[in-house]
Order: sequence, then C-alpha cells, then structure tokens
Amino acid sequence: MSFEIKTRMLNTIHDLTLVQKLEEEVWKMQPLPLHQTITASQNGGLLLGAFINEDLVGFSYSFAGFNNGKSYLCSHMLGIHPSHQMKGIGAILKEKQKEIAREMGYELIMWTYDPLETRNAYLNLSKLHAISSTYIDNCYGNMEDNLNKGIPSDRLKVEWWINSPYISKPYPAYQEQAELIFKWETIEGKLPKLKNIEEDLQSISSSDNPILLPVPANFQYVKNTNKELAMDWRFKTRKIFHTLFYMGYAVVSLIKNNNQSVHLYVFVPKRSLQNLLP
Repeated sequence: MSFEIKTRMLNTIHDLTLVQKLEEEVWKMQPLPLHQTITASQNGGLLLGAFINEDLVGFSYSFAGFNNGKSYLCSHMLGIHPSHQMKGIGAILKEKQKEIAREMGYELIMWTYDPLETRNAYLNLSKLHAISSTYIDNCYGNMEDNLNKGIPSDRLKVEWWINSPYISKPYPAYQEQAELIFKWETIEGKLPKLKNIEEDLQSISSSDNPILLPVPANFQYVKNTNKELAMDWRFKTRKIFHTLFYMGYAVVSLIKNNNQSVHLYVFVPKRSLQNLLP
C-alpha cells in the first residue's frame, strides 16, 4: 500500500496538541506541556510533523541550546506512531530538520540516544553521519516508559555538523582493517553476551585502525528475555565507551551483521576527523 509522507513545521496550539496525543501513544507517559513547546517554537526551537493524509504520524522537537559561547539546536525528542515505525519516517524528519536548521543559521544539531538501541544507532551514525565522543551515565534517571523501564538510562550525546564535509563524505569504515578486540559468545536462548572485558581493554594499542564493539542486534529482546544479561551489557559497554572516548576515539558508524545476534560499532581516533569537522 503506497502512501505519501508530508512534513511541515508545527507552531500552533492545535498542532502541538496533536503532538501531545502522539507522545502518549508512542511512550505511554505524560506529554510535554504546551507552554514549553510553544515557547520553544517562538525562541529558536523547531518542531516538525510528519503527516499521512491529515494524520500526524511522527514528530521531532528541538530547542535552542548554548554552551561555551556557541549556539546549537538541541534535538530532544523524535517519535513515530507505533503503526508507522520502520517506514523511514524518522530519517525523513531528520533530513527536514537539517534543511530548516541550516536556514535558521545553525551549524550543529545535538541529541542523545541509548547506545544499545541499534536501530537508532544505525540511523544517527551510518545514515545521517553524526558522530559521538560523549557518554552520559543514567542521563535521565529512572524512566517508566516501555523502552527504558528497569535499566539505567545511559545515553550517547550525538553531534551532527550539518554544514561540514563529513555529512556528504563520512569516515570510510574499512571493516577488514578494524580490530574486533571485544569478544562475545552465545548463551542459552541464543542470546549474545560479552566476555570479560578487562584484558581486552588493556590490549588496546595506539594503532590508528578502527575498533569494533559488538552490541545486541535487538536489545529490547535481550532485556525482556534476560534482565540480568541486559544489565551486564549496559555496564560493560558503559565502561568500554568511557575508556575509548578517554583515549581519544569517536564512534562514527554501526555495521549491521545480517542474521547475527550482534551488530558492530565502529570507533576511530577523533584526530582522524579533523579535516572533515569544524
């Protein structure tokens, strides 16, 4: 069945009331108050909606950010109606966000996502060509929505330099040159598990070769099947991200392993990006 997705800015009370209803359908939690989203839209923020016919099926919410003397657009929420996920609507909204943000004068868009949610990782890094070198432990505290409940809300902070050469010519991830330092195994239920990481962390060399990190291809399945294993993935990958970022690496893409229980993050020395990013 074919359908046409139309996008437009959202800035009226009616529009933002539709966003509230969609938030509740996506996350089953209290929506953002209207006074907040209205104020953001009038002061450097950007709210976008994706429509099929006249129905709002996706939205993104961004507000103006400022740090260390520089402004940027903080992309705080992106939600797609459960009946319309896996249709590329998120990518359409992000591309529209980039287009309008450029017109507004922004050079950088930032947001966070759960590093163990590989669908988001693939969109953010491999398709949009954002990068990350910042990991935040339990960023939002204990969350009660279906995706986050019961596990620390760790997040990667993403940088999307929308006017940089990197957007059109991202870092080439040569998998054959990459080092798969961190070992994993399959346990009962065909679930992936990282082995002991302490020796692996100590074995990281000063080579400029990319480093690969396996993460579950379907973390929600792991979490719903084996909560203890999900926590093990959270805490082990937390330590790995912190260590690699401290050593000067950035994460630049996610490689999908078809028919495998893990996908692979690609880390590169951040200095190797200096000619592509501001």
